[in-house]
Amino acid sequence: MRFDVFSKGLPALAADCLLVGVFEGGELTDEARAVDAKLGGRIAALVKRGDFPGRLADTLLLTDLRGVRSSRILLVGLGSRGSFLRKQWRRAVIGAIGALARIRAPKAALALARPAATELDDYWLGRGVAELAAMVLYRVNDLKTGKKPKPPALAEIAVGPLAGGAATAARRGLEDGAAVGVGLRQLRDLANLPGNVCTPAYLAAEARRIAKRYDMRVRVLDEAAIRREKMGCFLAVTRGSAEPPRFVVLEHRRGRRGDAPVVLVGKGITFDTGGISLKDPGSMDEMKFDMSGAAAVLAALVVAGELGLRMNLVGLVPTCENMPGSRAIKPGDIVASASGQTVEILNTDAEGRLILCDALHYARRFKPDVVVDIATLTGACVVALGAHFTGLMSNDDALATELAECGARSDDRAWRLPLTEDYSDQLKSNFADMANVAGRDGGAITAAAFLGRYTKGLRWAHLDIAGTAYLSGTLKGSTGRPISLLSEFLIRRARA
Repeated sequence: MRFDVFSKGLPALAADCLLVGVFEGGELTDEARAVDAKLGGRIAALVKRGDFPGRLADTLLLTDLRGVRSSRILLVGLGSRGSFLRKQWRRAVIGAIGALARIRAPKAALALARPAATELDDYWLGRGVAELAAMVLYRVNDLKTGKKPKPPALAEIAVGPLAGGAATAARRGLEDGAAVGVGLRQLRDLANLPGNVCTPAYLAAEARRIAKRYDMRVRVLDEAAIRREKMGCFLAVTRGSAEPPRFVVLEHRRGRRGDAPVVLVGKGITFDTGGISLKDPGSMDEMKFDMSGAAAVLAALVVAGELGLRMNLVGLVPTCENMPGSRAIKPGDIVASASGQTVEILNTDAEGRLILCDALHYARRFKPDVVVDIATLTGACVVALGAHFTGLMSNDDALATELAECGARSDDRAWRLPLTEDYSDQLKSNFADMANVAGRDGGAITAAAFLGRYTKGLRWAHLDIAGTAYLSGTLKGSTGRPISLLSEFLIRRARA
């Protein structure tokens, strides 16, 4: 997909389809009025007649046009002008691009009204269009044997009319958004694959492909190497599976030599049965998405590579399966982590924190500026925040504020939950340094508190994406979150 800006008016623009907006009540935007004047009032007439009421995200295609260079015009409903904010603008763009995908128009020019600059500046106008296009045009990498539908003809979207500094800012936003779109596809493609395809070895091979594509450093630790690192918690989780574990280290080194890196750590459970603490089988198929944190980390490295971000960035991916079996860990077993701390495993389905704690300890060797882990960690976070906000917990107020702001700015929202010693106290064990669970109450927070035991002295934040990483039901599939949040976080830091 190509993106560009245009400066001249829509009527004279050579495009296969022009997109203009109409508010509820029949109010045409400035660009719609300019086009309508060349069409002899055709748009105003059909709006007045009630053929297009302008409801938010509704569309109407007009063809057989005279007076403009384009052969098609797509009217896009903007809803009520009084409530036309960034959220409504996004819905209108989603509806518009979805309609474009259904027609054979290779090149489109988009000139919708937008909210005030405080809501949506020129940069975010461009970036929003590019990211939303990637989201709408994504097609699931299914394994169906039937004839595949033709991909959308849409190959280029121009945004405008813009000139001067506004055009420069929008073009930069389009470039960044296109790169985020590449990361989005990377994340969703990995997460949507079935567990028998996307194994730990597959994730490691994908990391190698990314490293080759973007000239990054990569190291993959096999089970023997993981054992040498004394990652006892990680090894405990993988014991019940015939699939061997992998520990991936992927490094993007484009910053100044000696600059402390950002370290991202992603949970990579490629399938989670719950182990001996077996999950309810009704929705167990969705546990292929339990490696969404790992996919997010690899996708974030892809975005950094696409943009050539001038920063040092390290991605760590501990990846394995959590299966029941004669060698699987049992409730009551005690294992030693790489940090030397011992853990009593009371619930084998609380496995994500076990592989993450060893990865977080490994992160120390990079002397990081900050460490952020991303994980589909707890059902408790889904209960607390639903599918709207990612759970955010941190031992550093400034880092937590930075991540929350990046989420708000990129419309990939996160909500901070408390993380105090009260929650860590709930992890006490009679037989080990800590237990891996602390009961139902505050489950998302006590999971983060467990990880906090391994991040003392680090500036660290935890993103629980259990509610935001994927959808169930008829829309089942990866959402691509939180790649927009992570991308904004990295872009800001690289260009600060």
